[in-house]
Amino acid sequence: MSTAATHPTAPSTPVAGPVVVVGGGLSGVACARALHDAGREVVVVDRGHRIGGRMASKRLEGRPVDTGASYLTVSDRRFAEVVEAWRVAGLAHRWTDTFSVLEPGADPSVKEGPVRWGTPGGMRSLVEALAEGLDVRRGAVERVESGDDGLRVVADGVDLAPAGAVVLAMPDEQAARLLGGDHGAVAARLTRPSEPVIALVARWPERAWDSAAPGGAFDGAFVNGDDDVAWIADDGRRRGDDAPVLVAHSTPALAARHLDDPAAAGPVLVAALRRLLDLPEPASTLVHRWSLAKPTGERAEPCLLAEVPGGLVGVCGDGWGPQSKVEGAWLSGTALAEALLRLPDQSSR
Repeated sequence: MSTAATHPTAPSTPVAGPVVVVGGGLSGVACARALHDAGREVVVVDRGHRIGGRMASKRLEGRPVDTGASYLTVSDRRFAEVVEAWRVAGLAHRWTDTFSVLEPGADPSVKEGPVRWGTPGGMRSLVEALAEGLDVRRGAVERVESGDDGLRVVADGVDLAPAGAVVLAMPDEQAARLLGGDHGAVAARLTRPSEPVIALVARWPERAWDSAAPGGAFDGAFVNGDDDVAWIADDGRRRGDDAPVLVAHSTPALAARHLDDPAAAGPVLVAALRRLLDLPEPASTLVHRWSLAKPTGERAEPCLLAEVPGGLVGVCGDGWGPQSKVEGAWLSGTALAEALLRLPDQSSR
């Protein structure tokens, strides 16, 4: 029996061992946080030098820059409590509710929406704060196997005990690749593809783009109808230091053409930025590839939890739930933890 509903009905199998969460992005860490706080034994495994997933930051000239998730919004009451704790800790602040809209052949316009939250230290800092006190280990997971003593997570660089449940906190394509032959029915349900994005970080000697905003203060822009750029964020404004740094996200089509050589997309994105905002050449740039940046299509279910030989396999992330956002990732991981917590805990500690 498996679960994948707004309020999942838990399988009948008890959790007969620790929970291993594969993936140290927000969804995986939110799942692990809820399990840990409820007294369950849980280990997070992530292949990166630091956790964060698509909320990770890069550094340009010693300054952190968000190349993945640009901001977060809040609509769920429980997530609002988490964000408020981040605000009190100085990790997050209200950024803006208004962005520009740029479209070829049209004057710039504005689009208002919910309050977007930025982070002085980068979006990754939120994930790291949520992971404080968790058992986080670095390792590149190769596959998940069923055994007589539970589920085994085979990973390079880390030795893991058999698990009663394995949580794959990642896009569908990655999760399906890790599942073994005994888990084909679960893999077959992971059918929501993700689009690629190439992010360009560009720094100028001084700010020179506020005039592109109808109100005279540029925070970011949705770009419609352009072949190369879909979104521009003012990283100085969202971080709060007014640094002359922009981050541009490519269209999926441009990223798909440059997945094997993302650096080659850099000059194209620079030219597009200069054209859209009437800018000179930047002083320095950085390019980052996100092969699985944003889920496509729709999916109402907040997570997946299924019985397999040897235990339970769960999948969560921003590809689950009605909205593919930072909030959606947290809600998905939390929903999966709640489904696991409804099961008896037969792990020996």
